[in-house]
Formats: sequence, structure tokens, C-alpha cells
Amino acid sequence: MMATAKRGLGKGLGALIPQGTVFTGGRTIVNIDITKVVPNPRQPRTTFSKGKLEDLANSIKEQGVIEPILIRMRNGKYELVAGERRWRAAKLAGLSVIPSIIKDFTDEQSLELALIENLQREDLNPMDEAEGYSQLIKEFDLTQEEVAKKVGKNRSTVTNMLRVLSLPDKIKQSLRKQEITVGHARALLAISDASKQIESWKQIVKNSLNVRDVEVLVSGREEKPRIKKGGRKRVYTQNAELNALVEKLTTHMGTKVKIFGTQDRGRIEINYYSKEDLERILDMIMPQQKEVFISAN
Repeated sequence: MMATAKRGLGKGLGALIPQGTVFTGGRTIVNIDITKVVPNPRQPRTTFSKGKLEDLANSIKEQGVIEPILIRMRNGKYELVAGERRWRAAKLAGLSVIPSIIKDFTDEQSLELALIENLQREDLNPMDEAEGYSQLIKEFDLTQEEVAKKVGKNRSTVTNMLRVLSLPDKIKQSLRKQEITVGHARALLAISDASKQIESWKQIVKNSLNVRDVEVLVSGREEKPRIKKGGRKRVYTQNAELNALVEKLTTHMGTKVKIFGTQDRGRIEINYYSKEDLERILDMIMPQQKEVFISAN
């Protein structure tokens, strides 16, 4: 039986809903002409991997679009709210219609949902993430705390990502192109002069410096080996596999990470440089218990 259009979904919506409406799990899913769907102008993600889109398109050719896209009515068109990757891949796969859920979202809800969907994907570019937070704040007069609650992040995480936007354009473009990581960008924020930030960034790109190298470069100090009681030196690991893990942890944590010892035994050392930095790290390690830990100390 054809669904009856709900009020508030836009004038003339009933005439626009095609045959093939499906009700499942309390949701109304309709097959929409894919040419009538337009991108979300507030989409936080600005780059889409061609290779990954082609992989998804091949999967769609075999299995179809398993999860419907989320859209709203705007100016006689269906505007994407969430699911742009699926929509793009479906077009590549040659689909004429795409399963969709239509809801009457406000501009704020549309941006919020698009940002949340992207944040739940690990490959969201850090610049897109930072600009998405900034857009929520500017367009809808939200505080950093309110943004953090909406996207399920700690406030210090949002604050630190927004700080990246203060870097020179060349560095931000480099971060967007994935020439450097967000860990590199945060390390460069310790430099107050923009021209010096540019010079340090050039060294990062030219010499393929890791985050720890940049922190040493910025501080102007050479790292000294830790000396244990009794005068014996605790040597920082030179194990190739552990060093690779150190690199991954440093990038993931956005701060200096060291591993002392071997694969069988040792310790991990994580640096932080402010209360906000500590909160950010704790939020990554133990999000549920972090607030209790901070208040207890």
C-alpha cells in the first residue's frame, strides 16, 4: 500500500514519492530518482577517495545499496543530509533510483547529522573535521561545549581541532592533502610566529620528520635518554616493529609517545602539555571514566 505523506515534509511531497515505498523497522524507505538528489551544500567532507568510491560502487553492483541515504526536500529537489558516499557510488554503479529516507530537517540538524556521519568514519580529513566544528559554531551560534555534546566528543578535542584552523593556509592545505598529520599540525601550534611555522613545516615535508622529531625541533632541545636509579640507562626501544607501533600511536594520540623495553615487557609513555591535552588523551583512552578521574584529582 502506498504511504501517506506526513505533514511538514514539504508541499507536494506526496506527489513526489514514487511507487516502491517500503516500511521497515519503523522507517519509510522510498526509491528516489537518483538524478533528483543534490549534494548537501553544508557537507563537511570535501574530499572523496576515487578508489574507495569505485570499490563501493562495485559492491553496490553486486549487493545493492544496503543502507538508505537520508534526504530532505529543498526547492523541489531532494537534498542529501547523510549518505553522500553511497549516492556518489550508486551513480558510478549506474543505478537509476536510490533507497532513501525523507525527513524535514532544519539547516542545523542537516549539518549536524552530516558531520556526525563523517566523524564516525575513521578516514575523515582533520581539516574537514575542524571546519565542520567551526561551521556549527558560526552558523548556529553554538559554544564549543554544545558542539562537543552534539557530536559526542570531549570539549578539549573540539578545542584542539579548532586550533588547527589558525595555522597558515599552506600548512592547512598540506594537512588536507595528508602530507602531514594532525599530530604534526598540533606540534607546529607551539610556534607563535607564522613564518617560523612555515619554515618548520617545510622541514617536516622535506625530511619526512615524525611528530617526535617536530617536537624536538620546535623545543630546540635534544632528547636525553632516561636514567634509572643506580646510574643505568633505560634505552628507548630500537625494535623495528615497536618503532612502527610508536609511529602509529604518536599519530593516533596526537602527542609524543614512547615505548621502553621489548615486545615481551616494558612500558608506554604518553606526554601531555596542558590540562586540556590531558583531558583529550583520557577521552581517547577511557571516555566513560575520564570525568570521574579528572574530578577526583
